Amino acid sequence: MLHGVDVSSHQSSFDTDGLDFVFIKATEGRSYVNPHLAEQVKRARDAACVVGFYHFLWPGDINAQAEYFVNNASEKDGDLLAVDWEQNGEGTRASNAEKDSFIRAVKRLRPYNRVLLYCNRYFWLNHDTTSYAGDGLWIADYVPQGKPRIKASWRIHQYTDQPLDRDVADFPSRAALLDWAKG
Repeated sequence: MLHGVDVSSHQSSFDTDGLDFVFIKATEGRSYVNPHLAEQVKRARDAACVVGFYHFLWPGDINAQAEYFVNNASEKDGDLLAVDWEQNGEGTRASNAEKDSFIRAVKRLRPYNRVLLYCNRYFWLNHDTTSYAGDGLWIADYVPQGKPRIKASWRIHQYTDQPLDRDVADFPSRAALLDWAKG
């Protein structure tokens, strides 16, 4: 198992010791860009971590959100892309169809990058009706690392949010993750 974290603007600084990968929130909806994105990417790349970007999905204007995301996430061979599908601050969420359309739109816009679905166990079991996760499922379930309570195959498991979001990836080495990420 590989170790990583996912960060947003709330973690302007983070330690990369012992990390193999870092996911960074790039965008949300059609108007938000993480103000610490460039420095967070630099920190992760300087530590030779595999870098991923995620977009917090809102309902509506899916193609516009996909374009906004890829226009604001740097484009580098081997970078991972993900959609964060959960309830937003207004208590709403994108539908299954919107989630699936977003993943397909990002894959169309960035055909050489892997695109993953991030969601928590509750969403996966109670809201998802298509089981479409693009190139892989990144599941949040706060249980022992590498043991999410789902039957579906997964690539990344977020197992805690203390003191920040910590993840493991089901790959034998950083090179194997990077090879997979490059398609």
